[in-house]
Amino acid sequence: MAQKPLLMITLLVAIGGLFIYINRDWFQRQPIQVSHRLYRFAGRFGGEDTPTPVMFEFDRRLKLTSIKIVDLAESLTNKYPHPLWHMISSSNSVPTKGFVYGMDVPGMRSAVNGATADPLDPQQTYRLLLEAGSVKAKHDFTLEPTER
Repeated sequence: MAQKPLLMITLLVAIGGLFIYINRDWFQRQPIQVSHRLYRFAGRFGGEDTPTPVMFEFDRRLKLTSIKIVDLAESLTNKYPHPLWHMISSSNSVPTKGFVYGMDVPGMRSAVNGATADPLDPQQTYRLLLEAGSVKAKHDFTLEPTER
């Protein structure tokens, strides 16, 4: 008589384990998909030392905790590359689907007080490093015009 409930519990645990194994992707974090576009504003934003208007977009709204742009070659050879632009959020970043390089991101501030974004060189390749809580992403880009 005591074997029947034990057998049923074992069977239910086995079926539950099989269900979790088959649907294990439900429990994984979805990667952040990042894309970028160049905006040509016909010189509305100043001279040559003004940051290039690059728009970064995501596949969903994210509460960003860190944004960093670094030179790709430097990031491949140096564990801590010099950031050209570094924004952080200490507590309350606003969920966003994108931002423009060098401009204010709501709920974020510069990691170094008073620092501004450095101009980007069209001949270089850069890496965007994002953090949204515990989820991290990186996106390599150049300033080549992207077609839509």
